[in-house]
Amino acid sequence: MISKALVAASSKPVILSILLSGESYGYQIIQKVKGLSGGAMDWSDGMLYPVLHRLEKEGFIRSRWKVSEESRMRKYYVLTALGRSELESEKSQWESVHGVLSRLWNPAPANE
Repeated sequence: MISKALVAASSKPVILSILLSGESYGYQIIQKVKGLSGGAMDWSDGMLYPVLHRLEKEGFIRSRWKVSEESRMRKYYVLTALGRSELESEKSQWESVHGVLSRLWNPAPANE
């Protein structure tokens, strides 16, 4: 299981990345994260919705209510142009962190 701190830190780029492929609703996002992580990231409604609301307030995503295929009203979220730009920034930062950790955990052999 991944620590709550790391789950919280990664929630923004994960959500923006999921929405890059098209609109989605909360439960669908939770299931996508669970599937992609093999269950290691088990998000709850209480964790997801505050992040979605913050991302919407910041202009990175937009929401709208619409009738689902099951004839239920659902709130769907979509990435905005500002959100795409923010995702590129997040990606760059996470790749930098990944690079540092990779070098620390897999150091190059010392020259003899």
